[in-house]
Amino acid sequence: MLHNNIYIIVVAGGSGSRFGAKLPKQYCDLNGKPVLCHTIEHLLSALPRAKVITVVSESMLPLWQELAAKHNCHSGHIVAGGSTRWESVKNALDSISEINDNDIVLVHDGARPLVDSKTVTDVVKACDYGCSVVPVIPVTDSLRLLDYNGNSKPVNRSDYRAVVTPQGFMLKDLRQAYNLPYNESFTDDASVMTAAGYQSTTLVGSLPSNIKITNPGDLAIAAWYLNNNKSE
Repeated sequence: MLHNNIYIIVVAGGSGSRFGAKLPKQYCDLNGKPVLCHTIEHLLSALPRAKVITVVSESMLPLWQELAAKHNCHSGHIVAGGSTRWESVKNALDSISEINDNDIVLVHDGARPLVDSKTVTDVVKACDYGCSVVPVIPVTDSLRLLDYNGNSKPVNRSDYRAVVTPQGFMLKDLRQAYNLPYNESFTDDASVMTAAGYQSTTLVGSLPSNIKITNPGDLAIAAWYLNNNKSE
């Protein structure tokens, strides 16, 4: 399919309350520049002509503008985020004034700075009408399933995949799906699509290096991947 435009929404509006640092994780230093700069650079390395929309919290907007200028980070159109990830993505979608039939959109977590080019391009190639494209990683830990009484049983980990980003969609479809009112079950964009009646989901593989910076120790892991050229 020939696409008129490719948009990348980089969601970086979180407060980082679980991270435990002075700054939200997306602004913390990783090998000399903010995590969010690495994220955007990896995405644009894969799709240099894509139109980036970066979502940051309104309170962090001045800081991000300063950091982006200092590190020559091309963060595209900047949108103020909302109180939830869902609201942040919706704000970004609403900021797109013109939508063509074949436009697609990728939605990526700003705290995933090591996404590889193949994952990004594979997501784009798999996008089709009415379909969610979800990159996944095999589960390596043993898993147990909890019931409502707190009892558990082992499950076959080969039946499960860990979901990562960027997730890809036809722009018109995702915009339509985000007309739904917010629901706590919307843990990612593919779940919004499913709730809106778009049942088709295509899984593509990603790499273990496509980690999300969640805890301070994750910065050291990300630095190791970068220093050993393991992020591609």
